[in-house]
Amino acid sequence: MNSADKNTTYLSLRKKYPVFIYEKFEIETGNAGLKARFYFNISDQFHFTPEIIIPQKTFLNFQINKAELENLIFQMGMVELISYWKATCSPEVIINAGKLNHDQIDWWKKLYFNGLGEFFYLNGIQSSQEDFMKITSAGESDFHPFKLNQKEGFLVPIGGGKDSVVTLETLTRAGKKAIPFIVNPRKASIETVKNAGFSEEDILTVKRCIDPGLLELNRKGFLNGHTPFSAVLAFTSLLATSLAGLTNIALSNESSANEATVIGTNVNHQYSKSFEFENDFRNYTRKYISEDYNYFSFLRPLNELQIAQAFSKYPQHFSSFKSCNVGSKTDTWCGKCPKCLFTWIILSPFIEQEKLKVIFAADLFNDTGLIGILEELIGKSDIKPFECVGTIEDVNTALILTIRHLEKNNRPLPFMLDHFKTLPQYRANKNIDPKTSLAQLNPEHFLSDELLNLVKKTIT
Repeated sequence: MNSADKNTTYLSLRKKYPVFIYEKFEIETGNAGLKARFYFNISDQFHFTPEIIIPQKTFLNFQINKAELENLIFQMGMVELISYWKATCSPEVIINAGKLNHDQIDWWKKLYFNGLGEFFYLNGIQSSQEDFMKITSAGESDFHPFKLNQKEGFLVPIGGGKDSVVTLETLTRAGKKAIPFIVNPRKASIETVKNAGFSEEDILTVKRCIDPGLLELNRKGFLNGHTPFSAVLAFTSLLATSLAGLTNIALSNESSANEATVIGTNVNHQYSKSFEFENDFRNYTRKYISEDYNYFSFLRPLNELQIAQAFSKYPQHFSSFKSCNVGSKTDTWCGKCPKCLFTWIILSPFIEQEKLKVIFAADLFNDTGLIGILEELIGKSDIKPFECVGTIEDVNTALILTIRHLEKNNRPLPFMLDHFKTLPQYRANKNIDPKTSLAQLNPEHFLSDELLNLVKKTIT
């Protein structure tokens, strides 16, 4: 289906299903833990009841203030709804579950519009932040900010990739209390925690259950695409932090997440990992939830190259870390996608090629079928892959450093690097000073001086 046809589908669905309603939410707490259920419907024709479940752990307290809990769950519903709204892109969204003021409505519209940038782009949808959605606040429940009486410590979201390994290992080796936090655990995320010295009992887990009705609409050809999962994670982490009695939420988003996926536009696959979203989220949380939460990215001062260098110091994680979306269900690297090739490239200056072949169970630098992906990653194309990958500068620098290392040791260059040397991107970067890329720190971050010093130590 071409862009014009997709935009026609978008307009047709909006006309046929003009209203999306966030009806209410329900909360159950007991000996088994906590369950929250959200009620959404599209023009009274499709009804959805997704759930989140947090099992009991010895370190969790589910007896938190009712008003605090309801505020947190209401906000979680506001970010969950976007996954269901996008099926029809109904022009009006009615919020019956709670009350929003004009400032909040503008905040949510910005998140939805920018967080769906990839969805709009790939579906050929032409709209604006002003026109794509009207939010009507019809609820009577008014949620007020609250105070926290929490202990020191860090909730650390774990995805199973190299970034969260660096955050978890750095904090725990510095003697900081950390609680690993995983949404929908999989083998790679569990193994990350175990390899860092934690047990499964130490993990705060959340089961996020998608309503099967949404999957049915996807099968029938309704609109589908990427949603801002990191924003879902952000609001879920607030609840998890309250239950765990902590104040700090230490993300592992790096400075590279700020770069647009479609060059020259605001379309960013990683929008909800960007510094802009982090700043917006902190402001919204302080104004409408609690000023006592400290949500920040521990790795924000760093680029992907620096994080790869830090990760290379933890060989105990080499066999277990995974960040390939294609192979996530089978806990493998598919060896054919942009995420696999990017991860290989960014690690190649710091981990020998033979070890990388073992990690990926493939030789990606000699796979001629990956040339197109390479050219997207280095900026030869106007569009980067729609994946969580580093900047064009990160990739070019990693390739240059790998070539230098291999040539210095009189090692033959694999096919991919030979090809790269024929391209303008190599000629433009071949004299790059690695000290610049490996020593610079992005000044846009929310780290305390103490935490910033810990980050600096990872790259010395």
